Amino acid sequence: MSKKRILYLEDDETLGFLTADFLENHYEVSHYISGKDAFEAFCQHEFDLCILDVMVPDQDGFEVAEAIRKRNLEIPILFLSAKTMKEDRIKGLKLGADDYLVKPFSMEELQLKMEVFLNRSQKTNPVVSNSVYIFGPFCFDPANYCVSEGTETTQLTERESALLKFFLDHKNTVLKREVILNELWGNDDYFMGRSMDVFISRLRKIIRNHPNIRIDNIPRIGFKMVVE
Repeated sequence: MSKKRILYLEDDETLGFLTADFLENHYEVSHYISGKDAFEAFCQHEFDLCILDVMVPDQDGFEVAEAIRKRNLEIPILFLSAKTMKEDRIKGLKLGADDYLVKPFSMEELQLKMEVFLNRSQKTNPVVSNSVYIFGPFCFDPANYCVSEGTETTQLTERESALLKFFLDHKNTVLKREVILNELWGNDDYFMGRSMDVFISRLRKIIRNHPNIRIDNIPRIGFKMVVE
């Protein structure tokens, strides 16, 4: 079985060497020290997961992630950064990252998170479906990650599509936060929860003009997608 291919962006020479050396026991790692070089490599080669430092030359990690997401909505993106402010973490998640790990970090924790993301497609197999969902004026095509309303189509990320499908499969039912997180993210820690909140906010923007279709917060429990 061929190794998964990892794009790794880190300009700290020592940390980059140590992390790449550890990961190469399990994956095929391509290590870059500038954002420009990393993105050019992404455009030219196939990767299974991206690990991005934020503060790097040419293009910072946020800019690289944004550029990657414009080309690929599905590939997992993990930030490794010394930037510890909550605003930085939220910015990373809003750009479409799957997680944000603060330096210094455990190599074992990094690998565990990577395995969750790399195996995620198996957990979200229901997203790949030939069926479409009709709810109110919307048509949701999970196989193509898009929601249409009339002639307007909104492209979703893989995670947004998985989340919307899960809500529609359980519409008008209260879902616990931990159930959603474990089903779609593989665990229910704090930052996974914050990531989910960001994706729910995006879905709410799509349906905001139709009050009979909404995602309600259920205090201290979770969420309920109401389709009346």
